[in-house]
Amino acid sequence: MSIHPEVSQRDLRLRSREIMDAVEHGQAFTVTRDGREIGELVPLRRRRRFVSRASFAELSRTAPIIDLDRFRSDQDAIDQGLDDPYAR
Repeated sequence: MSIHPEVSQRDLRLRSREIMDAVEHGQAFTVTRDGREIGELVPLRRRRRFVSRASFAELSRTAPIIDLDRFRSDQDAIDQGLDDPYAR
């Protein structure tokens, strides 16, 4: 049993604009063929460009604690001699 409204393959073909407009506005559908569920048509999750201070603080609560001196010494230990790709 699907959790989304069902749309047949034929309806998808005949009403594609209407269905795609609904998907664009957040509606998901289960696509059927001969009465069998064959797939889901779901809207893409939008990537957020901005993370609020509150969201960042909430996500940061579970971040591991970093020893800054050890982190710096690890960074300094890495060979940072970058080659110039244009040097011949």
